Amino acid sequence: MRLLRLLPLFALLTAPLAAQAKDIVIAQIAPLSGPQAVTGKAIAAGARLYINHINAQGGINGSPIRLVRKDDGQKPEETLRLVKESLKEEEPPVAFLGTVGTNNVEALVKDGILARSNVPLVGAVSGASSVIGAPGVFVVKAGYRDEVERLFAHLSQLGQKQVGLVFQDDALGADVIAGAEVAAARNGINLVAQAGYERNTTKVEAAVNAVLKANPQAVFLGATTAAAIEFVRQYRQKGGLATLYGLSIIDTQQLLDKLGPGLARGYAFSVVVPLEQQNTLSLNREYSRLKAAANDPELSARSMEGFIAAKVLVSALRQGGGNGPAVLKALQAMRKVDLGGYAIDFSQRNRPGSTRVDFAMIGEGGRVFQ
Repeated sequence: MRLLRLLPLFALLTAPLAAQAKDIVIAQIAPLSGPQAVTGKAIAAGARLYINHINAQGGINGSPIRLVRKDDGQKPEETLRLVKESLKEEEPPVAFLGTVGTNNVEALVKDGILARSNVPLVGAVSGASSVIGAPGVFVVKAGYRDEVERLFAHLSQLGQKQVGLVFQDDALGADVIAGAEVAAARNGINLVAQAGYERNTTKVEAAVNAVLKANPQAVFLGATTAAAIEFVRQYRQKGGLATLYGLSIIDTQQLLDKLGPGLARGYAFSVVVPLEQQNTLSLNREYSRLKAAANDPELSARSMEGFIAAKVLVSALRQGGGNGPAVLKALQAMRKVDLGGYAIDFSQRNRPGSTRVDFAMIGEGGRVFQ
């Protein structure tokens, strides 16, 4: 009888715990098929690495985080459809993470779905000025124009002022071109070639021939991973000798794996999130430790970006208690948050969370030098 009298009290005490155990849903709408699948999967793997770590520690106030992935094939109309579909589900996400592509993020911004729902997109995989600072969009790395400005200033100092530009013919390319033209004028750079290729393809033959004909001292690849790999392959095989500089979104591990140390040697690239081997940072040491234990084949050079996005989101979840609008407010309030040697600051609406830009190069035997 005494036990029966205690059951209602026990139920009252445990009810809050049961409520807390409900999953916190995070959704990634990104390419899991097609040429950009390598990026979508790598970003997801980095986010999953940190989320699994947090769940192993008890989640957010006892609630586990569940990462849901949906394939948009990098088609903007699919990105928008799947975001709207996710928000109508029985367990809608409190945040989106790692959507890939400028056109794709622009589709969400133009529709206004993120602003209407008060559900943020964290770690949007785009550095275009058209999405940085847009309502509900949080970019955790430097913008494309930051990359181009730093690179052209660097090339000018080296006396390499004849530069070719290869770009994807879409919103990504348009932002790269606009930034390049401003940076070129400021740094005395002559853009001797501007060659585009069709979005979401590897049809770079015309761009290769145009750059070979112009014979620049350096070439900047405002391209995605698969197209950049094909450009480097064809350009080097046809005798191109210019130094090739890649935009940060190009997965250097994939490039090295596909081309081999011979063709990849001398390829330089922007670094906007810390390189994995930069073990002086506690962020990198944490990433390396968790990666070694996870043994996830989808982890690659791009995964650090997903890892950082997940850390930013977890910080906001802890402050917002897993509530969508509260998470959005927590993100908007982030000021100089140290993730372990990498700072995030969303105080300036027209700037990304970080403006850090460095450079590195693939050297002999595939080693990366910074």
